[in-house]
Amino acid sequence: MSAHPPAVTSKRSRDQSAADDLTTAELFELFGDEYTRRVYEAVTERPRGGRAVAEAADVSRPTAYRRLNELRDAGLVRSEMEIRTDGHHREQFEAVATSVSVPLGGMDAPVDVVD
Repeated sequence: MSAHPPAVTSKRSRDQSAADDLTTAELFELFGDEYTRRVYEAVTERPRGGRAVAEAADVSRPTAYRRLNELRDAGLVRSEMEIRTDGHHREQFEAVATSVSVPLGGMDAPVDVVD
């Protein structure tokens, strides 16, 4: 076994400020899905791998990964890939923010992801 630490790379499909660019309709559409809310809540608690997210959110792994990808595309979740010297890799997901503000008639009302 090598003494070298694993390499870590960030994976983002949109600019980090993407969450600021979401429209109210896009946020409501995204969080209107119960599975998305549960997956997001799981990564706001602590960073997790995809399998752990699926278990914590009580969803299938394909569902967890689909929702994680949607949240990452929206700029609300980021991931890091840990590449180990043995050739295996593991993606870790974490929430960029734990709450989202939605403008309502000129006001900002916080929308917390709570079960």
